[in-house]
Amino acid sequence: MIQSINPYNQKVVFETKELTIEETKSAIDQAHDRFLSWRKTSYAERSKLMKAAAAELRNNKQEYAETMTLEMGKPITQAISEIEKCAWVCDFYAENAADQLAPKSIETDAEESYVSYEPIGVVLAVMPWNYPFWQVFRFAAPALMAGNIGILKHASNVMRSADNIQKVFERAGFPKNCFTHLPLSSSKIEDVIKNPKVKAVTLTGSTPAGKAVASTAGSEIKKSVLELGGSNALVLFEDCNLEETLKKTVTARFQNTGQSCIAGKRLIVHEDIVEEFTKKFVAAVKNLKSGDPINEDTYIGVMAREDLAEELEEQLNKTLKAGGKLLLGGKRNKAYFEPTIVGDVTSDMTLFKEETFGPVIGITTFKTEEEAVDLVNQSIFGLGVSIFTEDKARAKRLVPQFDDGAVFVNDLVKSDPRLPFGGTKISGYGRELSIDGIQEFVNKKTVYFNKF
Repeated sequence: MIQSINPYNQKVVFETKELTIEETKSAIDQAHDRFLSWRKTSYAERSKLMKAAAAELRNNKQEYAETMTLEMGKPITQAISEIEKCAWVCDFYAENAADQLAPKSIETDAEESYVSYEPIGVVLAVMPWNYPFWQVFRFAAPALMAGNIGILKHASNVMRSADNIQKVFERAGFPKNCFTHLPLSSSKIEDVIKNPKVKAVTLTGSTPAGKAVASTAGSEIKKSVLELGGSNALVLFEDCNLEETLKKTVTARFQNTGQSCIAGKRLIVHEDIVEEFTKKFVAAVKNLKSGDPINEDTYIGVMAREDLAEELEEQLNKTLKAGGKLLLGGKRNKAYFEPTIVGDVTSDMTLFKEETFGPVIGITTFKTEEEAVDLVNQSIFGLGVSIFTEDKARAKRLVPQFDDGAVFVNDLVKSDPRLPFGGTKISGYGRELSIDGIQEFVNKKTVYFNKF
């Protein structure tokens, strides 16, 4: 049995039976059989079903959100927002997939030549616990609209949420086996990827998990898309709108209790404003309400597991021992970690160099634009960076100098169905969302009619 343990009270809330090898193979066989008919459906038919999935999410968002909160501790209001965002991505692809995958005519010596975008078959998604619905739906909506079939290996602590995702598609009227949750441990994933009926894999998760999945997929010559960790910088220039920047930076670091790959994890602040900003930032974070994540007024809940909180505590202690100055928080109680701010963080300290997956952030200062860019690019990660400045010309000048997959000016990095999402360096490769995302798992087929 695979158990979901409520990180707030340590009670077992759900149990799921792991599939056997034979059951897993049977599920993949059934998914492939469904693909043979699903690929022939029209965009209009798929769109109608995907719209129904969006409606199902909105109509039963409380049910789905509460399970998420019980399993991994997401504050309930943020869990509901996550469900609503999933409905948005379903609507987006329902309305745009036909145009995004329309054949593209190309003028050549032929009588007619074009590129068609055709589904490839069963695609495996290996997904994490921090956004149990969103990470899955941003894969599933485009995959199904493209005519592919989805199978899901979810994180072991959110198996009931995974069941609920399959339930969304079933309640919406999708044919059986269009989307299937496979309750499996990580040790079984290699065999799933190697199954000849599985054509590609997408993973959102840690760098070690990404290496393992990419290695197996590569050995089988199968396409993979990886969205891995991040250590996004929040760069505050001396001319930024301090009050608006304050709001954005608090949200960027502390929403979802800091457990997000695209969270702002390094505050890089110009020396002229660091004292004033730090004072305001500490005061704002101190006012964030901690408590039971099922309560609507809770903003900071618990981390998803106690061992994750212990890892974060170790990173904090290493930074303090190296000379970082504790400005707020720093205490842990089981899976709860106080919102924590550390000053005087330099680029050789743990909080700067490593990804911190929880409600802790360090503040580093800079003098010049060149120094700010260098500090951002020193990271081994490359998911995104936020810069805050009132000088648009400066922002335009700096954007090409950052190595990351996304640059957000005067806002936190966030995913949007209309824009491609993905990173560089060890943050992964490939893109999700937008037209780029839906075209990751299709056969871009060249078609050429000769003149006789």
